[in-house]
Amino acid sequence: MHLPALLQFLEGLSEHNNRPWFVLHKPAYDILREEFLTLVTGLVDDVRKFDRDLGPIDPKKSALRIYRNLRFSRDKTPFKTNFACAIGDRAQRGFRPAYYFHIDAKGILLAGGGIYQPDKTVLANIRRHIAEHPEHLTKVFRNARFKKTYGGLAEEESLVNPPKGYTADTPHIDAIRMKHFFGIVEVDVKKRPPKDLRAEVAGLFRDVHPLVGFLREASRIERLR
Repeated sequence: MHLPALLQFLEGLSEHNNRPWFVLHKPAYDILREEFLTLVTGLVDDVRKFDRDLGPIDPKKSALRIYRNLRFSRDKTPFKTNFACAIGDRAQRGFRPAYYFHIDAKGILLAGGGIYQPDKTVLANIRRHIAEHPEHLTKVFRNARFKKTYGGLAEEESLVNPPKGYTADTPHIDAIRMKHFFGIVEVDVKKRPPKDLRAEVAGLFRDVHPLVGFLREASRIERLR
């Protein structure tokens, strides 16, 4: 992946987020898109080396579209200003626990893994699994690689109070109150370009694997009673 060319393209798109500019620069986009697909294909191979439970993956579907869905958005700019990828088993809606990264117009690599906006059933399963087997999440938090790179779960949306059926003294209640479960880290690849972008991202995915594996087990639909 030619990182300087990608950042140059994304910077231009961020400044001129309109269809005429995009059409004019479509040849550059097509080249970058092919390079990105090659990167994603390699990353899928890398993930399989440490995640033997990863199901069939289509790299073309893992590389997310640059076109924004404008139907319910007040922001009518037509294009995303990042190249993004999610590697995970497909669910009926969205993804199951997955590895994710994107590179944006500011040169920020955002990478990690977990599950974002799980549906009601999956969320209930994860919360129940944490309460019934707190030692499993404790093991994730104590994993040396995960702890060093991510430090814990990203503090995103959480309930103010414990959800129904749980109390303030339930083990890992702070995690149970969360609406999303993921580890995430930011790297400024503009200031500190990695020698090997694929290896950099693969390493971050490897470090978040304990969490992804835990969530994959905890979110199984058949756990619902």
